[in-house]
Amino acid sequence: MDVTPYLSRLPEYTAFPTVDEMHAELDELAAAHPGLVRLRRIGTSRLGEPLRVATIGAGPLDAVIIGGPHPNEPIGALTVSALLRLLIEDAGLREEFGYRWHLLPCADPDGARLNEGWYGRPSDRRAYAEHFYRPCEADQVEWTFPLTGEDYFFDRTLPESQALMRLMDDTRPAFVYSLHNGELQGAFSYLNRPDTELAARLAALAEGEGLPLHMGPPEVPSAVRIGPAAYVTPRGAQLGPMYGIGGGSVDYADRFGALHLVTELPYWADHRVSDQTPTGEPYGKVIQESVDGQRELTAELSRSLAVVKADLAVPSAFRRALEDFVGTHDEFVGAWDGMPGTDRPATVAEVVGSRQTVHLMRLRYCGTYLRMLDAELGAGNRTPAIRAERARFAARFEEWFAEAEAEARSTPIPLRSLVAVQLGAGLIAARAARDSVVTGT
Repeated sequence: MDVTPYLSRLPEYTAFPTVDEMHAELDELAAAHPGLVRLRRIGTSRLGEPLRVATIGAGPLDAVIIGGPHPNEPIGALTVSALLRLLIEDAGLREEFGYRWHLLPCADPDGARLNEGWYGRPSDRRAYAEHFYRPCEADQVEWTFPLTGEDYFFDRTLPESQALMRLMDDTRPAFVYSLHNGELQGAFSYLNRPDTELAARLAALAEGEGLPLHMGPPEVPSAVRIGPAAYVTPRGAQLGPMYGIGGGSVDYADRFGALHLVTELPYWADHRVSDQTPTGEPYGKVIQESVDGQRELTAELSRSLAVVKADLAVPSAFRRALEDFVGTHDEFVGAWDGMPGTDRPATVAEVVGSRQTVHLMRLRYCGTYLRMLDAELGAGNRTPAIRAERARFAARFEEWFAEAEAEARSTPIPLRSLVAVQLGAGLIAARAARDSVVTGT
């Protein structure tokens, strides 16, 4: 399928929409096209935000598109908007695919509101770090679907995840698309089937839009590669015991035999993350240095938390996220210990990717820690310990930000290019899912 004609219609974007702007757009499009777009509320967030889905198309198949499964990953909100507008404008496209499309622009509106401080400045790395929020693992919509195995059981499903479960139960989708993104790691995809042909087409799409492919260390040590910058999606049974989480939307999509796709896209492009040139450094040494850097971060945060813990009074989302990160991240990076094949030379992509992971974690969680302390100060809790640690970590943030900037070779990626890759990937995969249903493969 040639998606170029559809992608050529995309406008330029300068910012990510706020949650209120997402709601306003749904209302506007539904009011303007009452016979075509149907809005319905599928649930309510933990803080009372309505979760609304726009449905368009006549079927007979169903596709579920999930924007913002993690609130620091808002590219999907623009992609949902672009896809909805494209389907409104193009009757031929609606009929050609044969889907009822169910589009949710933001699966975690509560978390998204805590990131809105940088949504209007998407190319500003400082703003991103200073206004960053990512929930603790057990508060993530994407990873709290139920798991009912004998060896590991999880049933602390969030209301937002329950809403997505109801949507899938109602529609029994043939295609489920969870719209994710990262920061500097390069573009890659997860598929719940080892479809090498589809994986290659998705990689070619990203390269065609000028995005570097992620050829460094995988996100999960045990990830199975099925093509350039493409992996089989890890299931909850694999990740749950490590993180104390449930299944993902992929686990629930498996119940219906749906094709499940995840796209992971960076905000900034550093083409070294695709460079397969061998270096003089052993891969094991490169990985160990990254693991050591992350462990040093958690140790430093842990020491500081011990200093202020007795004074903390505000049960903020930032505190919950930070304490979870400090309590679980060492176990996660421990999965890299003793990995086989680490005596070979590391590639440029692996060296850069490993180092960028350290910078990413430092800035993310130093920023989160400062927001946690600011919540205490804002509530009038200005104890000497809190004030001292706030000043110390503000200086630490500046040191770490300067180190990250000194090593950076990245440039902001135009938002239009990111939306084009997510949208194009969704259309290509939706066609593949339809064809597999038709052929019974």
